Amino acid sequence: MRRRFYRGRFILIPLAAVAFMALTGFVVMNLWNALLPAIIHVGAITFWQAIGIFVLCKILFGFGKGGGHRMGGGAPWMRRKMEERFKHMSPEEKEMFKARMKDNMCNPRGWGRHGRDKFESYWDNPKPEAEKAAE
Repeated sequence: MRRRFYRGRFILIPLAAVAFMALTGFVVMNLWNALLPAIIHVGAITFWQAIGIFVLCKILFGFGKGGGHRMGGGAPWMRRKMEERFKHMSPEEKEMFKARMKDNMCNPRGWGRHGRDKFESYWDNPKPEAEKAAE
């Protein structure tokens, strides 16, 4: 039984991939043709154009490895960098950092040039304002 499965996987895996692409192309084509011509007045597409759009979207937007925008997501080097910075922070500094991150995430204008300048200045001098005044 096991030997038959190992021999059959060379046929089943490519067949499953082709079936998945065919189903995906069919779904993309039907959704496009049902929604977009009426909404934004574009032309209908063929099956092969739908496959091309799907592949292009996967190349541009990723292959589903999770959200990089969440605190736990993103590139491994970014996570290591943040973990290294967090290791050397006191609990008060961590709380201040989290509050600033939350403020910047909730405030769309916070990610503009002015918001980044505030955020980067924290890493240049991470001491809280109270400690600066006490010195």
